[in-house]
Amino acid sequence: MSLNNLHYADGARHKNKRRGRGEGSGLGVTAGRGNKGYGSRAGRKKRAWFEGGQMPLQRRLPKFGFANIFRKEYQVVNVGKLEGLTAKNDITKEVLFEKGLIKKKTVPVKLLGDGELKSKINIKVDAVSKSARDKIEKAGGTVTLS
Repeated sequence: MSLNNLHYADGARHKNKRRGRGEGSGLGVTAGRGNKGYGSRAGRKKRAWFEGGQMPLQRRLPKFGFANIFRKEYQVVNVGKLEGLTAKNDITKEVLFEKGLIKKKTVPVKLLGDGELKSKINIKVDAVSKSARDKIEKAGGTVTLS
């Protein structure tokens, strides 16, 4: 074996079909594209969702649901997560963000009443549930709505 007698294995390489180069090639005239229609034209692209003219899936399925454009999305923080959270002043969105209790500073925060609270805290949030407010006030803290 030497460099001058290296060759590809049998069947590893084929010649490209020369399409549209005369009748004798077997792929002359229509070049293997069939006769007429969208598929025979240059520059045609078959869209990924195209189903050959069958009624497409997005039209076969029924419409359902409703998106309320006035819905207000809140980030939720439970009272139990505030236990042991200390801040010099009020606990604000910035403090909650730094401690990893909320993901974004721009989205409103709602305080819910799951868990127990022993320490006194002053917190400033956008919304609060009745049970959360009761637990914080019972512990001696205050809730301010911003």
